[in-house]
Amino acid sequence: MQEKVFGDAGRRVIIEDCLFGEEASIIVLTDSREVIPLAASQDHKRALDHDSGPNTGGMGAYSPAPVVTEGLFKIILDNIIYRIIHGLTKEGIGYNGVLYAGIMLTEEGPKVLEFNVRFGDPETQAILPRLKSDLLEAMLATSEGKLNRVQKTGRLNWDARACVCVVCASGGYPGEYEKGKEILGLEEAEKMQGVVVFHAGTQRLNGSTAQRPKIVTNGGRVLGVTGLGNTISEAISTTYQAVDKIHFDGMHYRRDIGQKALKTAGSS
Repeated sequence: MQEKVFGDAGRRVIIEDCLFGEEASIIVLTDSREVIPLAASQDHKRALDHDSGPNTGGMGAYSPAPVVTEGLFKIILDNIIYRIIHGLTKEGIGYNGVLYAGIMLTEEGPKVLEFNVRFGDPETQAILPRLKSDLLEAMLATSEGKLNRVQKTGRLNWDARACVCVVCASGGYPGEYEKGKEILGLEEAEKMQGVVVFHAGTQRLNGSTAQRPKIVTNGGRVLGVTGLGNTISEAISTTYQAVDKIHFDGMHYRRDIGQKALKTAGSS
């Protein structure tokens, strides 16, 4: 506060409850009448392994989240999601879009940390590869207030496989970092079965037809390397094999993404 790191936002202090537990991300589509939930996921906010280091925008995620059981998912929908939609409607606020709830799973039950009116990042990178239904159809129905027609088709259809996303970040992130580092190995990683590489802080250079484009870093969180597997363990293995094929100067990533899911599921 003395150094005014956060500008005007750092002039006030808000004291709030300290919640203990695991955080889960619940993302739904809503047209103010119907609500269709996406698959549950969990993010990894801290920069370093074992949830240490400074907070970031997210260093990786996985879906499904074993800690969010079917019963707990229903409680979150009934006690939090449906109630917020009902509250908005009661106040005359119509909302068509994505609602993202950050939920802390405490001993007293699920507690809201935040709401966002957008997809979560990097949670969505671990969710959408599992979606077998047509996302465009669902989003169009959301915008037109016709989610009931998606409900009638049996809600959304999900791949039973697990998905893991590992964020490759610039060295120094979430603090100061350099840009313009060439990224190598993208083609090799993208050729792997069940792997999707999402670009975030990247830039394409020399994009002429006569020359292969060069991709360089252009942000803190550079790539979201994502892999599918029959189990969380397989998804972790596939994803990190893809990460191993990618390199840029100063590349940093966590090496324990998904380990919490293994402990919760009792898998290896």
